[in-house]
Amino acid sequence: MRTKLSFQAWLDEALIHMPLREALFTFAVAAEAAAIELPQPDLGDVFLAATARVYNLTLVTADPQLLTCSWLKTLPNE
Repeated sequence: MRTKLSFQAWLDEALIHMPLREALFTFAVAAEAAAIELPQPDLGDVFLAATARVYNLTLVTADPQLLTCSWLKTLPNE
């Protein structure tokens, strides 16, 4: 029987197997966010899209609004 881990223990274990790098909120991300216009304005979507563009990342999302942005690299999370 497996013992249930605390969230912190689970996170520590997960990060050993899959290290992450943070995409910092920088002036470049803020400037990119200021230029983004979405049909349904959602500040979270804007910041995610701006961060992905500045860091040249592919955004994995189920959000149809972001998936239809031709200027954003996306991958559907189905």
